[in-house]
Amino acid sequence: MNSSPPSFKPPLAVRELEARLDESLDPVLSSRRTAQPLAEKFAAMTRDEQDFALHWVGVIARTSGELAYQFASLAPDVVPKADPATAEAWIIHAMDTFDREGLYRGSAELKSVDGYLRSSQHRERAVEYADASRVLSLFICGLAGRPLKLDVGTEAYTDTETIHLPASIFAGDSRAQNFFLYKALATHLWAQARYGTFNVEPAAKLAVFSDPARALTLFNYLETTRIDAIIARELPGLARELSAFRQNVESPPECARLRETDATAADSLALVERLYTKFEPPNLSYMGVMHPEIAQAVRASRVEREKQDLRAELAKLPVENRLQSSTPGDDESAPQYSMQEGADGIQLMFDGAPLSSSAHVKDLLESIAQDLDEIPADYLAPTGDAAAPDDGATAADSGRIPEDANPDKDALYYNEWDYKRRHYRKNWCVLHETDVEPGESSFVDKTLEQYSVQVTQLRRTFEMLRGEDKWLKRQPAGDDIDLDAVITAYADLRSGRELPEQLLQRREKAERDIAVMFMVDMSGSTKGWINDAERESLVMLCEALEVLGDRYAIYGFSGITRKRCAIYRIKRFNEAYDNSVKRRIAGIQPQDYTRMGVAIRHLTAMLNAVDARTKLLITLSDGKPDDYSDNYRGEYGIEDTRQALIEAHRGGIHPFCITIDREAREYLPRMYGAVNYTVIEDVARLPLKVADVYRRLTT
Repeated sequence: MNSSPPSFKPPLAVRELEARLDESLDPVLSSRRTAQPLAEKFAAMTRDEQDFALHWVGVIARTSGELAYQFASLAPDVVPKADPATAEAWIIHAMDTFDREGLYRGSAELKSVDGYLRSSQHRERAVEYADASRVLSLFICGLAGRPLKLDVGTEAYTDTETIHLPASIFAGDSRAQNFFLYKALATHLWAQARYGTFNVEPAAKLAVFSDPARALTLFNYLETTRIDAIIARELPGLARELSAFRQNVESPPECARLRETDATAADSLALVERLYTKFEPPNLSYMGVMHPEIAQAVRASRVEREKQDLRAELAKLPVENRLQSSTPGDDESAPQYSMQEGADGIQLMFDGAPLSSSAHVKDLLESIAQDLDEIPADYLAPTGDAAAPDDGATAADSGRIPEDANPDKDALYYNEWDYKRRHYRKNWCVLHETDVEPGESSFVDKTLEQYSVQVTQLRRTFEMLRGEDKWLKRQPAGDDIDLDAVITAYADLRSGRELPEQLLQRREKAERDIAVMFMVDMSGSTKGWINDAERESLVMLCEALEVLGDRYAIYGFSGITRKRCAIYRIKRFNEAYDNSVKRRIAGIQPQDYTRMGVAIRHLTAMLNAVDARTKLLITLSDGKPDDYSDNYRGEYGIEDTRQALIEAHRGGIHPFCITIDREAREYLPRMYGAVNYTVIEDVARLPLKVADVYRRLTT
């Protein structure tokens, strides 16, 4: 058999390279006439290397022209000496950093390619942040003090509200050791916020030294020593593991003070002056860096915010005698708030007596005490008590934090799949969950009246599903005689065979262990009769499901851009189908666009929390994924939705889509698979079809 030699692709000529670079790079960058020198560099590469680099120049340019230009400048030196998988990982890492932290940080990650290539040599023992973050989040959540978030960054540091950790760690000799380094780093950064490292305002006090950077490094080491002693007292198991990383590290005798139980950050700051010229601090592998100016800015903002929040909360406490009158001029006799330390933390007092308060107030008190080491007296003056408002507002209203003052305080962040990168954009979508504004309950009554015959039929059908018990025949013990088995046994007996024992039948009750999440499209395109059909479908389905007894939840979704994704609560799993749910169904109204991937990921997480043998995610939609911007329209949105559905399927969830889009057959097989969707041509048939599809999926 003849075999043809492998085809050879000659490298592209400079002119062709210049044209392709001009086409890929942003027009603003191309106008600098940079394509020609770049093309000359590319010409020295092999054809495969050229194709690889040009492909990624185009991909990066869709995100940032400047970043694409920087990659193009580096590619001729980097791509030839890195294998494609490593080079691709380096590019994706830089683009993720750009998404998360902007152009400056993204450019820095591109330029630190040598360090990234060195780290790739240790990939077998390296631990990635994505793999460690879930366990670390749970661990940090279990520690005392203010809750802290975790995030990935280029350095390990804390701003006292977020712990930033590197994207990967490979300094240890094994994966287990590198995971422990992640844990040790996170613990030390938590302890800096918990035990007042930045309460002494180190940035200003270290600036007086001739080399503030050296003074900060020394202060960091001294605080690490103090925190090691705290961990030894509070977390002895972790301390034993940490001791292995401090072997052969000797601290000056002056550091003994930092190991005492009453040592504070002020002691570390005082030692900096004494040791500045005579001690070179070692760089411990579990010691992060410090950015005190960032931490102090975040702390100052939080202190002021929590002061106003606490005073507003105190004004709302139902203390009957808080506003009782006192003798004029005798302010000291007026009832006052105070606090005292107790075994269970800080106890709020009123006029010397313990006062019951909400968990939010307790958290505020703990957080303020953590930042200031005490609760100042003016923090305990309810809003309106310290000074009368002069704008006509009531005392209880003055100084309160508006409900929308921090719109992202309850935001959830989700990754999004970029098929062009073949990688996730980390924490790309910002999602808020809220209740649907209730509508008129008369809509439900009208629907039940209009479809009374069909609803009755559905109830009967679903009752039959509920009562489908099985008869197990030819059983040795049971509830009744199995006539077929007896007749066969009699024939065997007459023919001289031994009489069998399995002559009974037993009823086995069919248990349904199903949890279903209905995901309802609330995009603007559903306006009009499509919206009416969706609401009617949900009313009829709920009426039937109440008969069946399956667990189900209903959530709507919409949004506009990646920063304003929305999930609308209609019915939770643990919520009864009562008048409030009926009014929410009636209140479903068209909103914005159809960014489906983030909605699927959020509802999948909720469905995964339910204990059920069978889990269904049923989408009710009128069209393909779509959004106002971010290039979500077309193939990008379809691929992100498909990836979200693959994630759901991996978690044991069965997705299904019911749509009225006549063009759906062009894209739904790609998203849901060939048999996991149905297209309804006539919108008027939607209410009955939804119930019929559900019956078929669950039997």
